[in-house]
Amino acid sequence: MSAIVVVNDSFQKNYKYILSEPIGKHFNPEFKPELTPQQMLKLGVFSGKYMTDCRREFPKEWFANAKLSPQKPDANVNFFGVEASQPLSVWQTKGWIHPDDPRGWFQWYCRYYMGRRDVDDERQIKRWKAMRRHIGQLKKNCIKGDLSCRKKQRQALLHWAYDSRKI
Repeated sequence: MSAIVVVNDSFQKNYKYILSEPIGKHFNPEFKPELTPQQMLKLGVFSGKYMTDCRREFPKEWFANAKLSPQKPDANVNFFGVEASQPLSVWQTKGWIHPDDPRGWFQWYCRYYMGRRDVDDERQIKRWKAMRRHIGQLKKNCIKGDLSCRKKQRQALLHWAYDSRKI
C-alpha cells in the first residue's frame, strides 16, 4: 500500500518519493519528536517562510492554522518571537543538506512523518539527537516554565520538534 509523491516546487522539479509507512507511524525507535510538523507550523517556526511554496505536497490541515510569512521571513511569527535559524546557504556550505531534501532537516522530518523512509534517515536522526544538549542548558540555566529564559535556544529546539515549553 505504498504511494508515490511527485514534487514540483521552487526547489525540486519532478522529484519522486515513496510513502512506505502510515503517516506519523513506525518511526525509528531512537527518533521521538515531541511535536508533529502540523504542531510546529501552528506554533510558529522558521520565521514563517519555510513551507510557503510547497504546501501541495503536505496535508491541507497542516496549514489551516500555520503561522506563515509568504513574502519574507518574519521572526515575529516564531513562537518565541526571535530569529533562531541560520540561512540555508550556511547549511549548504556545512554539508548539512542532502539532495533529497534541499530545504534541510524540517523538510526531511515532514517527509519522514508522512511515511517516506530514505537513505538519509540515520544521519538526520543523529542530528536531531544532537540538539538535546540545548535541553540540558535550559534545565541548568532556567527556572522551569520561564519561557522568557533563553528564547533563541528555545526557538531553535522548536525548529527540531522539541517542545521546550515543558522545561
